[in-house]
Amino acid sequence: MRLRLTSLLIVLLFASCGGPKGVIIGTSKADSGLALRSIVSAHKAATPNFNTLASRVKVAYEDEKSKQSITVSLRMRKDQTIWIKASVLGITLAKALITQDRVSYYETLGNSYFDGNFELLSDWLGTDLDFEKTQAILLGQSIFGIDQNSYSSTVTNNQYKLEPRNQPENFIHSLMLNPDNFKVNSGTVSQPRDQRSLFIKYGDYQKLEGGFYPSEIEINSLDGNSKTDIVVNYRKIDLNVAVSFPFNIPDGYDEIQLNK
Repeated sequence: MRLRLTSLLIVLLFASCGGPKGVIIGTSKADSGLALRSIVSAHKAATPNFNTLASRVKVAYEDEKSKQSITVSLRMRKDQTIWIKASVLGITLAKALITQDRVSYYETLGNSYFDGNFELLSDWLGTDLDFEKTQAILLGQSIFGIDQNSYSSTVTNNQYKLEPRNQPENFIHSLMLNPDNFKVNSGTVSQPRDQRSLFIKYGDYQKLEGGFYPSEIEINSLDGNSKTDIVVNYRKIDLNVAVSFPFNIPDGYDEIQLNK
């Protein structure tokens, strides 16, 4: 069950393997006097503006049992659809279609599929997961709703660190923003009671048509004694091109039950 769920989350969160390469520190000087309101506004303004996106991505994945590298095709219609196809040597391994209210996914090796809403995945992760958060991860934006009344900001290692003034007992999290472009450098989430933690780090950002897009995403997760390392490298990004989202779950596949 865990392998099936891990495979699904990799497609949803778009991760790969490898060790951390160090935080990308901005060349601009972070201003310790900058108000949280201004930091959050600048981060929101850094959200890329596009209609469609198509990209080829190299994904490396490693856990305690396996290590592999695959090619992934990513297509997006902003705020509407995310389509992902993972393949090796031209052979499709998995496909996912994510919309505002639905997650559909299948993998060919296990002849299995998932087709439903975000609720079961959110329950398993211990936090709400939705289309906007999935899209935010792919674009280098925060998955947290930064409430100015309950969050604080400090300057750490020439980055803006945002975190709740009072951390939730079982959802401790923080966010580091780059002072150059106010995009996410890294984010951490830990659930001590469940022995889970997640670390997301972004490499350099590439500027395309006036917007900043990730060139690399690393995700390192711990679930008890199980460690998963994932690294995503965006090889090419094309903006505002014609895209399609072909998706059809093959007959005879077994449904993945995430609540079991």
